Amino acid sequence: MLALAGAPLGVRMRFLDPASDACAGDVGELVVGAYDDPECLERLAAGTDVVTFEFENVPVEAARLVSVVPKARALELGQDRLVEKELFRRLGIETAPFGTLGDVGVPALVKSRRLGYDGKGQRLIDSSCEIGDDELAEGIVPFDRELSIVAVRGCDGPTAFYPLTENEHRGGILATSRAPATGSDVLQGEAEEIARRLLDELGYVGALAVELFDVGGRLLANEFAPRVHNTGHWTIEGAVTSQFENHLRAILGAPLGATEAVGSAVLVNLVGAVPPLEDLLAVRGAHVHLYGKEPRPGRKLGHVTLVDADPVDIAAVTELAAAAWSA
Repeated sequence: MLALAGAPLGVRMRFLDPASDACAGDVGELVVGAYDDPECLERLAAGTDVVTFEFENVPVEAARLVSVVPKARALELGQDRLVEKELFRRLGIETAPFGTLGDVGVPALVKSRRLGYDGKGQRLIDSSCEIGDDELAEGIVPFDRELSIVAVRGCDGPTAFYPLTENEHRGGILATSRAPATGSDVLQGEAEEIARRLLDELGYVGALAVELFDVGGRLLANEFAPRVHNTGHWTIEGAVTSQFENHLRAILGAPLGATEAVGSAVLVNLVGAVPPLEDLLAVRGAHVHLYGKEPRPGRKLGHVTLVDADPVDIAAVTELAAAAWSA
């Protein structure tokens, strides 16, 4: 999606991925190899204007070796949930209680400190037990809804924010996003301030997402992602400038594009299996994005976005996606 956003701007891309069938190979040059392979990193960076990343589990030392933008420090802090939560606390950003089971009590959500994604590496416990040094306990928060905000910051400091997005998850995996979030006007400024503190602390350039809990009109930070984010995919059709184009503008030193929504957008993820394409395309206003990935349970294979759509059409796409997900 970064390559597709860059093509109209004349931006050509080269990718590094361990998988020879990575979908990026359809839209740019693909270097196949490990993220920390020195030879592959050299081939990746050769002759480029800038190197960036869109996957937060890239080895930090590899990112430093090719001088990524945003800086590798953002990647490093976002890879460890404990370090991430301590950063929030240091910046005066509220979170759910975290620490040991003794700190938060039970019931609690125990998460792996590293490599957790789409609900992986998490378990709910309701009695005291031992947790490992590589795990973190978080107190259960009775939140009203899950929100997220995508921010983008340019090389010389200009910053822009997309409207708050309301997200629904299924089994820890994002199922749907709606933007702008209903009644989010009163929370938009607070969310922007949270994101701004992170951008300033990290000396950040590019797109960054922050996942949030709305607890009675009070925002708690869950985690941040130093990259373009699934909850911002709606911006391709639903905003004046997509998060992907704005990330490229930022890291290349170009002026940022406007981030206003052009309507009410709904994003529906296609997970595990893809419904029949003809059924999706038959829904009025459905913008279908297929990633060219092999189906497997829990894997995001694409998404559909609708803007200012009839509730009947939204329901049709949602039902198609849900039926394929559970197949």
